[in-house]
Amino acid sequence: NHTSMKIIQIPLLRDNYGYLLVCEKTQQAAIVDPSEAVPVLRRIEQAAVTPVAILNTHHHRDHTGGNEGLLASRQLRVYGHKSDQARVFGMTHGVDEGDEIEIGELKSKVFFIPGHTTGHVAYLFEDNLFCGDTLFTAGCGRLFEGTPEQMLGSLKKLLALADDVKVYCGHEYTENNLRFAMSVEPNNAKLAARYEQVKNLRARGQSTVPATMAEEKQTNPFLRWESKEIQASVKAAMPDSRLDPVAVFAAVRKMKDAF
Repeated sequence: NHTSMKIIQIPLLRDNYGYLLVCEKTQQAAIVDPSEAVPVLRRIEQAAVTPVAILNTHHHRDHTGGNEGLLASRQLRVYGHKSDQARVFGMTHGVDEGDEIEIGELKSKVFFIPGHTTGHVAYLFEDNLFCGDTLFTAGCGRLFEGTPEQMLGSLKKLLALADDVKVYCGHEYTENNLRFAMSVEPNNAKLAARYEQVKNLRARGQSTVPATMAEEKQTNPFLRWESKEIQASVKAAMPDSRLDPVAVFAAVRKMKDAF
């Protein structure tokens, strides 16, 4: 009984992805994280849909830079975390954990997932997760504003989602993320296989996003703090590190920052 949604991935800037989400029943659409307006307006025109909203996951310019240009020519609802009213251009609807929003007949649940920034949210439409820069395919965002504790809490929230949920993140970073993952978990066969697959996609200039939560659980080092091999890598790099989940996560994040 669910309304079908069409997802159009829009490459923006150097390695960003914005998304046009279309309710096929009403032809109303939402734009997730428009870094720039012109390519988004072009896709809206090509798809012949009616944009009704902008869904911003967080305030960074490479996710909100197109808000102004999109709002210049039309009235749209603009969603973001309620704490980011002053940091997201044109925001009309501040949302928080557990809120529901509707685009045409499509329904989305909001998750509050701070860490990369203090006001980061994700939007879950059925089994499609738009998670900005908190969870990347095979990675996670840098801790610009939040703490390792916050980020781990946010990732645990996403880890609880079903295996078949598709992860639509904000950047094409998968290949580099997997290269790092292999440096901390070299004996993970699923990881090696995924890396080959991703290398082939990138060699042909194809997108590696989305991935499934199942793939992330098996190969994303930032979700694998229980892995004995990752714990051993942390110990080797930082002999004084504790091995509780927060400490392992924080250590792996530090190693990635320096990778």
